[in-house]
Amino acid sequence: MGMIVVTGSTGRLGGRVARRLAAAGIPQRLLVRDPARAPLLDGATVTTAEYSDATACRNALTSGDTVLMVSAAEDADRLSQHRTFVDAAAEAGVGHLVYISFYGAGPASTFTLARDHWATEDHIKSTGLPHTFLRDNLYADFIPMMVGPDDVLRGPAGTGRASVVAQDDIADVATVVLRDPAPHTGLTHDLTGPAALTLTEMCQIITDVTGTPVRYHEETVTEAYESRSSHQAPSWLVDAWVSTYTAIAAGEMNGVGSAIPDITGHPATPLAEVIRRNRS
Repeated sequence: MGMIVVTGSTGRLGGRVARRLAAAGIPQRLLVRDPARAPLLDGATVTTAEYSDATACRNALTSGDTVLMVSAAEDADRLSQHRTFVDAAAEAGVGHLVYISFYGAGPASTFTLARDHWATEDHIKSTGLPHTFLRDNLYADFIPMMVGPDDVLRGPAGTGRASVVAQDDIADVATVVLRDPAPHTGLTHDLTGPAALTLTEMCQIITDVTGTPVRYHEETVTEAYESRSSHQAPSWLVDAWVSTYTAIAAGEMNGVGSAIPDITGHPATPLAEVIRRNRS
């Protein structure tokens, strides 16, 4: 097994993958922006690079056989950062790039950030890099965070469904692919939870697990923009927030796949169990 390079190890998903590799005794290189935040893991070395810094990325990826590319933080120029990193990976001679993408990514996706994921995938393909795309659905871990302080989850999702997925399950899949990427070369894996749920059903699950009554309030698109205007966020970010819900309404996050059990050997984790684990 060649050197595995993991990006995003200071975050929720990349950190999970890095810890799994360390627990298995597999050497890895952690590519981070801030070395002071890098996790201290057996068998892990740390190198510093920003996705936007082509030279630093190329140097950090040299001799990297397999690379986990966690998408950059949400930013107006995230796609440009991704392209710079991908080009650096190609120039460094990376053997296989595993990219964390998004479910249903396409050039006309309702969820605006899914368009960036598709464009990143397209750029990776254009370089000729051997690759695998892991398209995860909405993080199940984040659903309780979408509930307001008044215990209401608001958004224009209608009765649409999303097959929300546990970050632990995504990390399990990523770890398997990183350890033996060859069988996954050129493949796109849709990573979903075990059920496609409406937001009303998600609120009921939160209620059942926590004991706190939570409900879903369906907003119009206009109401959604108005209710988020107080955050004074840039327009592209507000578009992303609102389109998360309208993509659910459009059916673009519906559907349950078998990639998680097929690859990991264990079933996908239900939302209720994710909430229980995160409360313990």
